[in-house]
Amino acid sequence: MEIGSSREQMVRPELARMWLQLVAHKQDFRFTSRLPYSFTHEGKLDAESLKRFHEGLRPLMESGKLGCLVMEFPWACRFTKENREFFIKLRRLFSDYPLVAEMRHESWQSEEALGTFIDYHVGFANIDQPQYVKAMPPTAFLTSSVGYVHLYGRSPANWNPAGRPKGSDYLYSPFELAEWKQRVDRLRAFASNLFIIAGNDAGGRSVVNMMQFQSMLAGQAPAIAQQPHGGGRRAAAA
Repeated sequence: MEIGSSREQMVRPELARMWLQLVAHKQDFRFTSRLPYSFTHEGKLDAESLKRFHEGLRPLMESGKLGCLVMEFPWACRFTKENREFFIKLRRLFSDYPLVAEMRHESWQSEEALGTFIDYHVGFANIDQPQYVKAMPPTAFLTSSVGYVHLYGRSPANWNPAGRPKGSDYLYSPFELAEWKQRVDRLRAFASNLFIIAGNDAGGRSVVNMMQFQSMLAGQAPAIAQQPHGGGRRAAAA
């Protein structure tokens, strides 16, 4: 489960401890979390903010329940010398965490950029997003022991490449999920840990698609089928 709210506000230690109690009976349960926009988008890395951030996630880290920490960058963040140096700075500031970076601009799939991921042991976030000018295309890169996939949906109306995407009402078709299964199969063959996050949360679509995807990965027929309804798609019990 990804803690998306950490983009806008720090996780409070008491909340983290409460979450741990709720999943204490689930041995394999893992959280993922995101760096605040104030760090990645605004570069505000003052000592007090860093201290509060570390204190908030410390219960998850100490329990072994934090799968990875994602630093997300906007489309305007191209692969340049300055942005590479900032990337490395963040890696060093959060060296205690299994770190993943999510890039929206296609320049970060260059050989030199991927080499930076590998050299600094940062996982690559393979994302599915609406395609716009020089957008990061679907990928299957594994640059650390942590594999990571985030499916945002493909509707431009639900997307803001400069900042946080809106709640997406896009429902992936079985064909689109099958394309991603091929990528995920390649990732899970080598990753120590693999996280697949669905960002198309509006109307419970992420639940529908992840139940379908879980069935695909297990080699089973999907428990939920999709049927056309008017101009869009809806979920229906199979």
